[in-house]
Amino acid sequence: MRTCLFPGTFDPVTLGHVDIINRAIPLFDKLVIGIGRNANKLPMFSEEQRLKWVLEIYKDEPKVTAIVYEGLTVNCCKSVGANFILRGIRYVNDFEYEKAIADMNRSIDGHIETVFLTCLPQYTSVASTLVRDVLNNGGDVSQFLPTVVNESIFNSKHLK
Repeated sequence: MRTCLFPGTFDPVTLGHVDIINRAIPLFDKLVIGIGRNANKLPMFSEEQRLKWVLEIYKDEPKVTAIVYEGLTVNCCKSVGANFILRGIRYVNDFEYEKAIADMNRSIDGHIETVFLTCLPQYTSVASTLVRDVLNNGGDVSQFLPTVVNESIFNSKHLK
């Protein structure tokens, strides 16, 4: 079975993430979205919210599941039985950074292969960091987010 882990913070889940996930589904038997807990980052959205978004977006796709994990990505791979790590690439500098991580992961566990997918041109500028910045400054991010994420954020702002 070809099981793949797609690790990230997904803070929030963007159309760029969805693009990469959707194009990876046919490549693997199982795709685990790993919402990483990063002690160096203070997320805008709770782990529970991010997990809920992914599960809602892919509720009708049996190949996709999601978890929250902490620690080394290769250890998460072992715990879910993944032999592949999926990473999305927007720009050349993303590749250089991601290749260094892939090389380190391969050094730790030579049985895990990293697969890179380049995002579609319309999503190259869609980064969670930029989306959070626009949100923090009261801007409209609806064009960058899946409907379920956008509605959740919009509804929570109006509940306050």
